[in-house]
Amino acid sequence: MKIIYLLIPLGLLVLAAALWAFFWAVRSGQFDDMETPAWRILLDDDSKPPPE
Repeated sequence: MKIIYLLIPLGLLVLAAALWAFFWAVRSGQFDDMETPAWRILLDDDSKPPPE
């Protein structure tokens, strides 16, 4: 039963760190462009291969 006194504050610290990381990512623009990375993989590079 004593372990719960350690796990609850530890869980709250992990939750606070996750919330801080999420809000930091939102403020720094990580979620601004959600479509371009998905389309980038479908676009081919049209340059010619180097001559052998």
